[in-house]
Amino acid sequence: MAAFGDHPPLPDSLESLLADETASTVFLKAECVPRVKAGHISALRLEEVEGEVWDKPALEGLAEELAMVVEQHDARSDCFIEIEREGCRIMQIGDLRVTCAWPPFSEAWEITVVRPVAHLKLSDYELNDELVRRLSDHHRGVFVVGKPGSGKTTFAQAIAAHLDERVGAMVKTMEAPRDLQVPQRVTQYAPLEGDLEKTAEVIFLVRPDFVIFDEVRRARDFEIFGDVRLAGVGLLGVTHANSALEAIQRLVGKVELGLISQVLDTVINIEKGKVSEVLELRMVVRAPTGMESDLSRPVIEIKRFPSGELTHEMFAFGSEIAVVPVSGAGGDGGSPAWRLAAEELKREATRLTGISVLHAQFLTDASADIYVDDSAIGAMVGPGGDAIRSLEKDLGRIKLNVKSVTELPRALRKKLERDSWGGNDLEEWRSRSGRQWEHGGGKRKGGGKRGKRGRR
Repeated sequence: MAAFGDHPPLPDSLESLLADETASTVFLKAECVPRVKAGHISALRLEEVEGEVWDKPALEGLAEELAMVVEQHDARSDCFIEIEREGCRIMQIGDLRVTCAWPPFSEAWEITVVRPVAHLKLSDYELNDELVRRLSDHHRGVFVVGKPGSGKTTFAQAIAAHLDERVGAMVKTMEAPRDLQVPQRVTQYAPLEGDLEKTAEVIFLVRPDFVIFDEVRRARDFEIFGDVRLAGVGLLGVTHANSALEAIQRLVGKVELGLISQVLDTVINIEKGKVSEVLELRMVVRAPTGMESDLSRPVIEIKRFPSGELTHEMFAFGSEIAVVPVSGAGGDGGSPAWRLAAEELKREATRLTGISVLHAQFLTDASADIYVDDSAIGAMVGPGGDAIRSLEKDLGRIKLNVKSVTELPRALRKKLERDSWGGNDLEEWRSRSGRQWEHGGGKRKGGGKRGKRGRR
């Protein structure tokens, strides 16, 4: 891919808008003033450009001129039409990516020109030596994540160049569209016949050491990422996410829990062109934090790198995959594992009885308080405590104390009202809660005699 500023001559009207070397994006739209995004990545600004407002004929003419530039320079490997659809054309012209859109795809004609303005080396990021060594080991699964415009792609390019020039690894890319500014020796692959899965099949045949997978977005992209990584190829995926943890959570459901740490072991979050957070993943077999040792299971530990501080745990809880914070244990509701178990207890007790359990709180690993409306306490306990004993047996012999929701702190009670009934007033909420067990269709509806509150 071309270096900064390396593109064939463009129409003067467009070249003048790119005169500022910090200009990264030009926005042209019919009947609108042209705008340019410029400045350092940590302080980008969007500015209107003085001059004539572009109209539809002018934009159509510019699009045709740019297509002609591509045709006239087809001998250059960096000049080609990347995508052409009804209402859209994407062209690579040297270091510029040009996207043209028109009706019916967009409501008006527009042309967007994107230019990379930062070409950094890995050494420019001032990373600690441990992280550089980790990235130099091209037998890894890495995510580079961040918000749009945060500098993810620039960082991925720096890693690709480092692996190619310093480590001596064979690097390929999978991109749609091809957008990375990488060394000439790095081959960039687009979706083969419009399908990245077919591209992945070719990737295996050319035997790269490392693959850069740009723009991992759709569910199928994450599945392809997992397939390529499990085939033994080092892999770096670039994806949009607000945090490193969110990127990890996006793998849940696409890759089996036991394989997640094999597919992905490092997540790097980029903000304003800098590395803001690095997480590493490792699988162990033990009880999740806060649970008894006989509840051991595979647990994915999520730690800060390089400090090794444990921040979250990922494990199977019932039929769900839970991602639970381990910091801040204790306090109201107990450990994170207890709070998670309380939510599951609340759901199961409601399902089994047909009575709305409004809140649950574990006291120990084997006992919990459950809170229901006053009018439902008798039905929950049952004659002589039969109903609650049956529920305890169904829930794995957890000892349950049935309490009135009015015993909860006022602030928590208000929150439950809002969450459960969308902000209805207290009387309506209580009325609905009291009637629900009569018509809920659960296993143990109705009980003649009101039982004793707080039986245990």
